[in-house]
This record gives sequence, C-alpha cells and structure tokens, in this order.
Amino acid sequence: MLSSLSEEVDESGQLALLTELCELLSFCSDSSLSSLMVDSFSPILVRLSRHESNPDIMLLAIRAITYLCDVNSRSTGFLVRHDAIPVLCQRLMTMEFLDVAEQCLQALEKISREQPLACLQSGAIMAVLSYIDFFSTSVQRVALSTVVNICKKLSPESPGLFMDAVPILCNLLQYEDRQLVESVASCLIKIGDQVRRSPNLLDEMCKHGLVQHTLHHIGLNSRTTLSQPTYIGLVGLLVKLAAGSTVAFRTLFELNISNTCKDILSSYDLSHKVQSTLTVDGHHNRIHEVLKLLNELLPTNTPEQDNQQKSEKEDFLFSHPDILKKFGVDLLPTLIQVVNSGMNLFMCCGCLSIINKLVHWTTSDGLYRLLQTANFSSFLAGVFTRKDHHVILLALQIVDAIMLKLPHVYLNSFIKEGVPYSLYVLFSPDKDLKDSPVFDGIRMENDAALKPASRGVHRCPCFAFDICQSSKSPENGTCKLEKDTVQILAKRIWISYFETESVNPEKGVTDVLQKLRTLSTALTVLVNESQEEATSSKLEEDFSDLLHQIMSELKEEDSISTFEFVESGLIKSLVDYLSNGRHIGQEVTHAADHFCTMGKRFEVFGQLLVSSTDPASEKSLILALIQRLQNGLSSVENFPVIPSHAYRTRNYYATVPSGHCTPYPCLKVQFVREKEENCLRDYADDIVNVDPFVPLEEIEGYLLPRVRNNKTGNSTLRSEDSKLKDSTCSPSPSDSSTPQGKSAEDIAPMVDVEELQEVKPNLLSSPTNTSSSAQKVMDAAEDSVDQEGHNPLQQEASTSTDSEDTPASLQLYLEGQELNCKSTLYQSILKQQTGTEHDSMSIATLWSRVYKITYGRHATTERIHCKRSHDESTLSLLCEKTFSQYTPYFCRMFISNAEAEELGPSYDVISLLKSLEGINRLRFQLMSRETMRVFAEGRTDDLNKLNSAICEVHQNEFVNKKLTEKLEQQMRNPIAASVGAMPAWCTLLMDWCPFLFGFEARCKYFHIAALGRLPNHTQSTSHGNNGGGSSGRHQNPRKKILVHRNKILESAAHMMELHSRQKVVLEVEYSEEVGTGLGPTLEFYTLVCHEFQRSGLGMWRDDCLVSLFGLFPRPWSPSQTTSSSTLHSEVIKKFTLLGHIVAKAIQDGRLLDLPFAKAFYKLILGKELSLYDIQSFDPALGRALLEFQAVVERKQYLKSHCEDSSRDVDVLLRNTKIEDMCLDFSLPGYPDYVLASGLDSKMVNLHNLEEYVALMVDATTKSGIARQVEAFKSGFDQVFPIRHLKVFTEEELERLLCGEHVLWNSDELLDHIKFDHGYTISSPPIANLLEIMKEFDLKQQRAFLQFVTGAPRLPTGGLASLSPNLTIVRKHCSKGIDDDLPSVMTCANYLKLPPYSSKEVMREKLLYAITEGQGSFHLS
Repeated sequence: MLSSLSEEVDESGQLALLTELCELLSFCSDSSLSSLMVDSFSPILVRLSRHESNPDIMLLAIRAITYLCDVNSRSTGFLVRHDAIPVLCQRLMTMEFLDVAEQCLQALEKISREQPLACLQSGAIMAVLSYIDFFSTSVQRVALSTVVNICKKLSPESPGLFMDAVPILCNLLQYEDRQLVESVASCLIKIGDQVRRSPNLLDEMCKHGLVQHTLHHIGLNSRTTLSQPTYIGLVGLLVKLAAGSTVAFRTLFELNISNTCKDILSSYDLSHKVQSTLTVDGHHNRIHEVLKLLNELLPTNTPEQDNQQKSEKEDFLFSHPDILKKFGVDLLPTLIQVVNSGMNLFMCCGCLSIINKLVHWTTSDGLYRLLQTANFSSFLAGVFTRKDHHVILLALQIVDAIMLKLPHVYLNSFIKEGVPYSLYVLFSPDKDLKDSPVFDGIRMENDAALKPASRGVHRCPCFAFDICQSSKSPENGTCKLEKDTVQILAKRIWISYFETESVNPEKGVTDVLQKLRTLSTALTVLVNESQEEATSSKLEEDFSDLLHQIMSELKEEDSISTFEFVESGLIKSLVDYLSNGRHIGQEVTHAADHFCTMGKRFEVFGQLLVSSTDPASEKSLILALIQRLQNGLSSVENFPVIPSHAYRTRNYYATVPSGHCTPYPCLKVQFVREKEENCLRDYADDIVNVDPFVPLEEIEGYLLPRVRNNKTGNSTLRSEDSKLKDSTCSPSPSDSSTPQGKSAEDIAPMVDVEELQEVKPNLLSSPTNTSSSAQKVMDAAEDSVDQEGHNPLQQEASTSTDSEDTPASLQLYLEGQELNCKSTLYQSILKQQTGTEHDSMSIATLWSRVYKITYGRHATTERIHCKRSHDESTLSLLCEKTFSQYTPYFCRMFISNAEAEELGPSYDVISLLKSLEGINRLRFQLMSRETMRVFAEGRTDDLNKLNSAICEVHQNEFVNKKLTEKLEQQMRNPIAASVGAMPAWCTLLMDWCPFLFGFEARCKYFHIAALGRLPNHTQSTSHGNNGGGSSGRHQNPRKKILVHRNKILESAAHMMELHSRQKVVLEVEYSEEVGTGLGPTLEFYTLVCHEFQRSGLGMWRDDCLVSLFGLFPRPWSPSQTTSSSTLHSEVIKKFTLLGHIVAKAIQDGRLLDLPFAKAFYKLILGKELSLYDIQSFDPALGRALLEFQAVVERKQYLKSHCEDSSRDVDVLLRNTKIEDMCLDFSLPGYPDYVLASGLDSKMVNLHNLEEYVALMVDATTKSGIARQVEAFKSGFDQVFPIRHLKVFTEEELERLLCGEHVLWNSDELLDHIKFDHGYTISSPPIANLLEIMKEFDLKQQRAFLQFVTGAPRLPTGGLASLSPNLTIVRKHCSKGIDDDLPSVMTCANYLKLPPYSSKEVMREKLLYAITEGQGSFHLS
C-alpha cells in the first residue's frame, strides 16, 4: 500500500488506497506499526492533504493522519517534521469544504496533545478559531480542546502567537454550552498567566469585554455552572487583571464588583458547605481567590507608599469616594461574618487585611458612617482572641487607624468591649487579671504568638495575601514578622490612646460591668444560703426577684457588651443556680432533695424565659440570652484545630490493642512499670505498635492481664504477643475481624467469650475499614452498659481475682501526666504538644518518635473517667413525681472534672447554653406545667392553654458557627478517618452538646463515627486530596441482590438475614426485569416502606395505611402476648426487620418513605417519653390525659390547703364529674389491653384518677411498646450501633432517613437541573417542562421523583443534593414527536424528554408516564 501510494496513480486509485488505509488503521494497534513505517507514510499523507483538485482525497488523507496519531503516539513527531501542521492550518484558513475542515480539526486535536509548541508556532490557534462559528457544538468542542492543549505551552516572549485569539475567545465566553465555556475559560486563564507582568497586554485583553463576561460567569445568576477549578481559575484571572491593569481595575469597580463578591461570600455557607477538596490551610478555593481579588482592589497602605506619588489606582479611589463607600457598605458586614464564622487562619487574615485597607483609605466621615453598620468594637475584641500573631497584628493596625481618625467616637466603645484590656495583656503577659476567661485566652495565644516563626511559605499567612508590612522580610519563605512586632505596636497604641484615660485593667471596670458583677454576687450568695438552710418561700421569692432583675438587664440589646457579659461572672452564677451549686461533678449529699431543687429551679427559670416574650419586641428573652451566650462562647473558646500530619499511604499493622491492619501509621510505644509499683509486672515486650485512634481504655484492657502479678496465663499472653510481631497484613476478608490464631481473650481480655460470640457478626467489615475490631467489641460492651446499667468489662476485671493487691484497673501516664482513658493516644499526645515551643518539631516527628507510657494501679476503685459525674441510680431517688419528667435531662447536664477541664473557660457558657436548649426542647412541658399550677390553685378553670401551640426557638440559633467551622476544618484533615483522630474537644462536645454544631457538620461526623467514612457526596469530590489517609475514606464494596416484586417483605427479610452485618452496599435487581442499580434499589426501599404501612400488621396505632400524626407502635399488653403469641412474635420480627432496613438505608445512603411519629424518633434516639409526648401522635388522648393530670393536681392542692385533710374534695373537669365519664381501666381503642390486674371491672373516679393516668402513660409510651422498640433497636444494632444517632434531634433524624418534606420550589429548578444532548436552558420544551414542574402539587411532585429517581422524596438539601444531578436530554422519536412517552434512567437521574409540540401535550404525556410508568424497569 505504501509503495502504491508513492507511485503516480490516478485519483480513483488513490481514493481506493486511502479508503483501504483508513480501514486498516482503524483496527491497528500500537505495536503493529513501526516508527520506520510511520515515518514513511507521513510525507505521502501530507502531500495528499495538499491535493487541491479532489476534496475526497484531501479528506481521506487527513483522516488517515488522524488515525495514524491514534495508532502510534510517536507519529506526531514525524508529521510535524514533514510540515503536516501548516498544511492542516492552511486547509482551515481557506475553509472550502466543511467536512475537510472538521477532519482537520480532529487531526490537529490529536497532534496538539503531543506537539503543542509546534502547533503554536505554526499559528494553529487562529486557524482553529477563525471560522469556529460555522461548526456544530460537538466540533466546536474539539476545536477548543485543541486550543486548550496548545495553551499549555504558551511563552510570554511571543505574545503575538496567542493574543490575536483573545477577541474570539472573549466572544465564545458568552456561549451557553458548559464544556465549551470551560475550555474557553481555561485558555484565557493560561493566557492571563503568561502576560500577567505586562500591563499593556493585560489592558489589551480587557478591551474585548473579558472582565464583563468573567464577572457574569462567577456571579450567582450565571446560567452556566462551571466546575470548581474553572470557577477558581476565572476569579484568579480577575486577580491578575486587577493587579496589573488599570483598565481592569476601573472596570471592576464600575461593574459593582463589591456586590458580586458579597453575593459569593454570603451564599457560600461558611459553616457547612465548604468542599472537602480544600486543604486545612484554605488555599485554592473560591473564598480564598475572592479575598485575593478584594485585596488587589485596595492598594497596599505601606508607609513607603504614602510618601510616593499617588498611583493611578489611588487617584481613582480618591476621585470616586462614592464607589469606595459602596465597596465598604457592601462588604464590611459580610467580611465580619466570615471572620466570626471561625474560618481558618488564611481566610481570617484575608478578611482583616481588606478591612484594614478599607479603614485606611476611607475618610473620617465616611468611616464613621461605614462602621455604624456593624458592632465593630465587639468584632475587634473577638478578633484579639484568635490564636495567631498575624491576626492580632492586623487587629492592632485596624484599632490604630480607627483611633487616629475617630478617637472620640470609639474610645468609650473600645473600653466597653475590653479592647484596652486586650492590649494590656498583649504587652504585659505576666500581669494577673483575676482569672478572666477572656484574658486567659489572649494570654495563652500571646505566648504562642510572639515567638519567632519559621514556618514554610505554605504554612505562613504572610504569603497568602501579602498582608504583612515588614520590608526586611527574608526571601527564604519564612515568616516576615519580627519577634516583638505585636508587643511594640500594642504598647504604642496603649500609650497613645488609652493610658491617659485612666483605664486600669487590674482595677477599673465600666459601670455596667460593676452592676452585673453585683447581681452575679447576689445570686451566688443566695445559692450558698439555700445550701446551708432549708429552702423557704422567702428564699424562693428572693430568687425570683433577682432572676427578674438579671433578665431585665440582659434583654437590653445594646446596653451590655459581650466583654461585660462574660467578665461579670453572671454565666457561672446562673449555672450554679440551676445546678444548686453542684458545679463540675462535686459530691452531693441528700441527692433526692438536691435533684428536686434542681427540677424546681429548672422549671422556674424556664417559665421565666418562655413566658416573658414581649409582644412589642421581635426577640424573645430566651433568644436574646442564647445570642449573648453564642457571642460569649465565640470570644472565650480557644479549641485547637490540628493540622494534617503527612504520612505514606500504605497498610500498617497495630499490635495493640488487637492485631489488625490500619490504613494510617501506628505509634511506637514502650510500656514501663511505674517506680515503686510492686503489685504489677514488667511488660514483656520492648516497643510495640499501637493504634493511635482507639480509646486508651482499650489499650488498658490489653495491658492489664499482661502485667498482673498472677502466675497463670501470662506465658500464653507473651507468646501470643510475640506471634503478633511476626504477623503480616493480609487483604483477605478474614483479617477484618480477628487475626488467624488469636483467641477472643487476646482481642478483649476482659470481655466474656459468650458475649464476644454475640458481637462477632458485627465485626465483619472490609479490609480497609478504619475502625478496629477491638473498637467494635468495646461498642458492644458500652451498649450493654447502657441497657443493663453495669459494665461487664469492669465486672470481670473486679472479680477476676480475690487478691487485694491485684488492681481492677490501670492508670496510664505520658511524661508524668495522667491520661484520660476516654481519649485516644493520638489525642493525648496532641494535647501535650499544643502550644509548646517545639510544636513544629514535635508534629514533624509525631510518627517516628517512641513514646514511653508509664502504668500503675488506679488510685481509686472506681474509674473516674469511665463514669459521668452524675449517677443515674441516684437520680431514681427523686422524691417528687412532679419533677421526675426532667430526670432524663439532668442525666446529661453535667460532665466529669477531666472533661470540664478539657473545655476550659468555655465550660460555663456551654453549660448554660445546654440548659437553654433543654428549656427550649421542653417548652411545651414547661408551659403545660404552669397552666396546671394555675388551674390547681383555682385561678382559672380554662384548660384550653394545654392545647395551645408553643413557638419554639429555631434549633439553628443554638449552632455556633465558629465551632462548626472548626469541626469542618478538622474533618477535612485527610487523617480524620476516625473520630479518635480529632482533638478531644470534638468528641466531647459532640457527645455532650451536639446542638452546637450545624446539621451538615454532624452528618459528616456521624458518618465518620458510625460508618468509618465521610458521606458519599463528600467522597466523590475528595479526589483533590493528596494527603495521606485517603484510603481510610473508602467506598464499601457492592452486592447485587435479586428480589421478587410480589414478595417484597420476604425478599427484604432474606436480604437482611444474609447481609445486614456486612459492610457492603446492597443493590437490587428485580426478577424478570433488566433494570439494576440506584433507581431499582431506591424503589425497593420505597416498596418495603409501603409494605410496613399496610393495615393488619399489628405494628402501629390506628392501624391504617396513612397516619395523620405519624407511625407509632401499637401497645401490646402482657396478657395479649401470651394469648396471641404467634401474632405478637410476628410483630416483633417485623420490628427487628424494620430496624435492619432503617440502619441499612442509612449506611448505604438510601431514602425511606416512612412517616414515623416524632415520639418514635425520640425512642430511637434513646430518650424517654412522658405524658407530654402523647399529644404528638394521639392528640385526643394526649389532651384528655393532660386535663386529667390537671384535675389530679387541683385535688392535691385543695387537700393540702384544707384544714381537714380526711375530707373529700370535689373537682370537676369542664363541669363534669370524673365518675360520670364512665371510664374503665382498659386502654382506649384497645379493649383487650387491661391496664392492671384486678382493675378491669373497676371504674375510674377522682380517687384513682392519678393511678389511671400513670397506667395510661406507662401502657402507651413504656411497657406496652417496650418489646417492639427493643426489637427495632436490636435489629438496628446488627448493622451499626444505634447510639451514634444521638447527635441528631428528632426532626433531623427524619431528614436523614426520609429526606426533605418540601420537594422543590420554582427558584431552585433552574439552579439545580442540568440540560444536555440537544437541550439548553433556552429550549422551548425546557421552558414548558419547568412551568409544568412549578405547577405540580405535592402528590404529583412525589410521583415525578419516584418516576425519575426511584424514590418519592429528595435527599437532605433538596435538588441541590441530588447525586447525580437531575438531567433533561432530548429524546429522538421514532414516530411523531407527540406519539412517544418520556423515559428515564433512574440510576443517573436522567429524563429523556421528546420535544413535544405544546405545553398541553407535554403535561398530558408526562402525567401519564409518571402515574402509569411505575413498577417495572426495562430498556427504554
């Protein structure tokens, strides 16, 4: 063929040979063509490409060149040598034949991949782009792909080769096709990077509308959704343009860039939506780039620049004060919000740098008006508590600038917010300021801040925004700040502005602060008096009056600053009042009286807060107090965010506490017996590998039997330890539970073998599972503690020996410091290293160091850290039934001394916030109690208030944005594959006060804690993380299951029996149907949910298909379970299966269509139900029982105030005697349920009404449903421990299980639906579809979602969270366009829609499809 083409043959012969060559090349492989052969073909094909007379020969020759590039990657070099690129470019520039031009583009795209520089030098960019508008979209994409390849090799020395393309590229930037726009943006970003040092070329780029088009694409109203890298690149392009081009600088201000940036910063949910691809340092994300842009738009305010001639940018700002004013008004509140949200160091520095420049360039009058838009003094006072010298320096510069321009305006405001006191601490770190929580925080930060910094460029904010001002900065990448910069500036500001004002931080206070301290002291005195003497009515009145005084002071919004509120001591006094002085786990005498007092005070304080809403004020008292506490918490907390510790990604082996593989490195530990410890042995081995992320109590459990002084068993343990050293990690599933040859005692020496056998199925997991098998054993042990009230681990340890010298537990020490067994070894090491002078060195050697851990006998027989400071058995001693309903709340009100020490100065603030959260949650209960009390005292006969709706404070008000962002940053750490890898404060607060964190953050934490990985949608974007530990965030393997539509429950039961204990993602395939994957699986879960709601199952109250108030278990009496044992056992089995289904759905990320009642969610979360919960699932019964309880309390009140206590009293309910209601002792609606034996024939009267109410509540919420609830929990626990759900509220758990109630609104349809393959957003059929979707009612929305996705509800977050995105594509009809029906690909959320002739036809076809097209999956 080669020789024939080389000869002179006629055109028909050449056509035949070229056709044959193209067919041959299309089937060739890389090895079938030698380089010599390619080199021989290249000049011939290039020559034939020049054939002017026959376009077919040209077409086939160029096609052969394209195929040649595909077959042999080295062929591009030969083609370039034989001038193929100029020939192809010439064909494109002449544009005689469209098909030839398209083939040229295909060939150039192949060549440009390997030879971009040759293409650039041959003028390929302009050849490709000159006639691009003549081609179809798919060919345009090929052309732009070629330009993208060429732009990778641009050279600033030859701008003429690419600058001519800028006008065409700017025009293409207006197109709607996303792929096209992405390619154009990539080209412009590369060009901008090459010419960034040439102001003239940058100005030239701006003349073609580049700034306008770029702003359109980064704005929120852009119709084209760009990928994250492209979006960030476009913002970076604007940064370069603003830095080097005066034209761009002016244009950005004229186009209102401040408003665009404000929208971006405001809409980007700082607490919850930060992408997981971001590094902990915050580089290369959109917020960082936007802040860089804003920094470039404000010239640097260095002293050297002030003495120079004003630049053009400065002249522009001075001549346009209105523009600068609008810039500040738009951005200042948003920048303050970003800083207050707790964003990382780099974001905080960027915002403060912008604010600093804004204050510098704004005139005094303009600054006065600008700063009135925010509480700027309070903001700056909070900034001083940040833990970095860069941040503090910027805050000092801002204070200096403000005091220079507005000294009399802000002097008193700064004093009120404690700014002078912060300055004083900064340059006088050794002064004692009376244990101030705020000053303690500043002092700690000051110690770490003023040391010389030697961190690299990637760790120092000096290089993020060029925010530091030292001209002597070294060029080696170290920090620019000198050691005493902060101290010197703080002292200068103090001397200049505050020293002459008689401000003495050691003595002086503001009048408001003094008044608050007086109230705080008075409350403390009353609390102490109440502990010394019995509580009297006089003392209660004093408490009430004082609380009213305190609340009246606090409700004044602007009169008290955050500094004054925190420093006054009021928070601690209120906590002491509510806890009756039992602060941080103090011992209590007369526990019953103590907790009764706590209950009364909780009720009094709660009723004061929830009943004091001023109708004239939009803010309630409780909300005002919550917001003050949130501000106070943000100002005093100093919880550390630990940076990523790099390590090699491979499998590691942990010997302790159980031999298992980990995807993260282990810590090298040497266990050493404490000196003078004679009751313990030396540990046999020298250095062992310890899993860093398991609790220390597991390590102690491993160590204890190996160091006991008993004579038996130790030799076996030592031999087993030596075997572990020689073990190797195997990728087989057998390693996921216990290593071969290891006994149960080796993994958990203190766990019963029988107990381990029960737990063993739960240990099945994939080899890459980050949670150890020992952790799972401990999880099961903790569950048994929760259920039975004792710990089998401690029990066996305490009874294993009769010797008094044998310890029941060990105490571990690291460098002389006692370790908390609830923490992990990693957390303990971090806690010791945080804030040390050798912080950087310690972190660098974290994994290579050998840690010496000393062990000794525990000082006490009770492990103080393994039990909460409260004792639940003590709580059962509550003497008054009236207050027993608050017992579950008090169980979690306090934490141990060690845990409180971990929280530091934040403890009191968080304690009071927890009390307010409990008051808000029990608001209906508190108001009902108040109504009953008023009724009991005879002040009203109206009980309708028992049924009135209570307006609660939204749960989001309890979320602290700063803490949420810190947790988000910590979870973005690649090593955070386990909660044990996070600082101890994360676990402590999530366990004690989860409401402090946003819902999305808690979802991520839950997935890490319970499932050992981040949510799937987070993992899908984590490819940008190159840090070690990514293998810990693995995807579970998938398992395909065959099910039968006519036996849904049976199939579900069989599926769960086989796979519920395995960490595999279940996917469903229906028998005799071809569909499989996400859509059929979601539909399967939906069908299972509907089966569970069928009538006749005996599972739910009001046994019907749909309950108006949600599904709640039907009560079964003990007598019924005996007589109807078969039916009841089936009910128990179904609840067990339901537990399996719910847990597996959460584990696999599937949505359920189960409308559980709120009270049932409370049971799932382990909360107790009371009389006040019944109304939520049975309003009629709940109201009746509340009214009965009110009658009971009125009778008790009358008897207590009657001289003759034996005389009967008569109380009517709505003018009716209780006896006249003809109630018997059976459960209403369930006549076979007898409430108590011997009472079935007895009627309810006023004397036994209290007993009747108690029995009704017990049957409805406790004993009558206990077995069903336990069955559900046991089924759930077989998948993963149900206790991990406790981080959610009932409403949030419903969102997690079932998705969103409101499916979509008209505004979000355009934002979150993708249009492709023949459709764009402006296509007429798309406009019709969107109108139809907006007109759907809720039932039609559910049907549409069921049809397109397989589930009738959207995941949490709505359409935005649907993954993959809902995509609408054009369906090519085989017949007329109005004859075909829409079809779907549920696995991809893909709707194939014909281009119907009218909206009416589309509506008819779509409704028919979504209603009749359910129930099967076939090819479409």
